[in-house]
Amino acid sequence: MKNNSQYPVLHQRSIKFWADDDKPREKLLSKSQKYLSDAELLAIVIGSGSTEQSAVELAREILLSASNNLSELARMDVAELLRFKGIGTAKAINIVAVMELGRRRRLAEGLMKQSIYASKDAFEIIDPIIGDLPHEEFWVLLLNRARRLLKSCCISEGGVAGTVADPKRIFKAALESSATAIILCHNHPSGNPSPSMSDKRITQKCVEAGKFLDVPVIDHIIVANNNYFSFADEQLL
Repeated sequence: MKNNSQYPVLHQRSIKFWADDDKPREKLLSKSQKYLSDAELLAIVIGSGSTEQSAVELAREILLSASNNLSELARMDVAELLRFKGIGTAKAINIVAVMELGRRRRLAEGLMKQSIYASKDAFEIIDPIIGDLPHEEFWVLLLNRARRLLKSCCISEGGVAGTVADPKRIFKAALESSATAIILCHNHPSGNPSPSMSDKRITQKCVEAGKFLDVPVIDHIIVANNNYFSFADEQLL
């Protein structure tokens, strides 16, 4: 039947027609945010969908493009999000801002650690800094005798394929901060944390330099896709 009304036909898949228990905002209020899926939480951030999709369906489409991985979603910028029908500049900015808030929360939690005694401690400090980057960066964590973090320093930035870390810059930073031990760190945007041959070579060079300068390298952490590889844990130092 042809619609002769001047008013548009309401899209029946709109969230407003759902039962209250299924609506993301109402579900959060009546239960808890813990009971919402990633798509439902993202739908709240988005606010509304398009004429063809509800906000939840649009959120699912975006997450699917990121392999249902929030770390992959965090790497998307405004331009990439604008490719989705129903996502305008304001919604794209909302998503990017929420992802950044999550990263900063993780960073703050990592920096609250008093001392670094295990590879997981180092991972929780460095992952919020470089874990979601689309390019490689090489960092060093500078520690005092009590294994407390004195400072974290970016040594180099590279592309998707890799970056070059200069041992001279690494130990210059360590000596200037009076560090008594260091942890090497870098990311693999590919998502595979396994070390390459060049990773092993630079680690060995730094280990030897650290012995000479009495500033030992106690670990090298490679982060990728919410996971990490520890040279110390694998007894490769």
